[in-house]
Amino acid sequence: MAHESFRRERRLAALAVALLLIAYFAVPVQPDPNGLRLALRSAGTLVLVIVVAFLVTGQVRRQLAEQQPTGEAEGRALTRLAVTLIAGLLVFALADYVVANTRPDEFVGLRTRVDALYFALTTLTTVGYGDVHAQGQVARVVVCGQMIFSIGVLATGASIVVRQMIQRPRPARR
Repeated sequence: MAHESFRRERRLAALAVALLLIAYFAVPVQPDPNGLRLALRSAGTLVLVIVVAFLVTGQVRRQLAEQQPTGEAEGRALTRLAVTLIAGLLVFALADYVVANTRPDEFVGLRTRVDALYFALTTLTTVGYGDVHAQGQVARVVVCGQMIFSIGVLATGASIVVRQMIQRPRPARR
């Protein structure tokens, strides 16, 4: 029964990631000359970033709690954390794309949503190849937010992994 529950959780996570990717590639982001609509879309994007930040923070807090989930609950919690982090990556990629689309001189080499996803992922992983980079002030502010998120995600992720490794019972030596 527990194995079936885990498989169902993985299927739901895969479906959630697929829906997030579809939304990422489908959401309209064309420049809008109407100032009110542009302000509303910008506010909506900011709200989305804040919501994803709270979701990531909540999942990380649950992982770092004194009463760590175990067994099936641990698998569910880690799966939810992974889906939430993917959502965060996609939100930053979309923000990068919107900035590049509305202000073409802000980024060098960022023209498509795939470019934006590639840039957000290279920033998140701190690889930073340099082929796509922020050039303007608005883009640099957005990327600073991504870097802070990356540092938090990487540091927290490492902390979670180390904590789980330390707390796991070790097999007895003979």
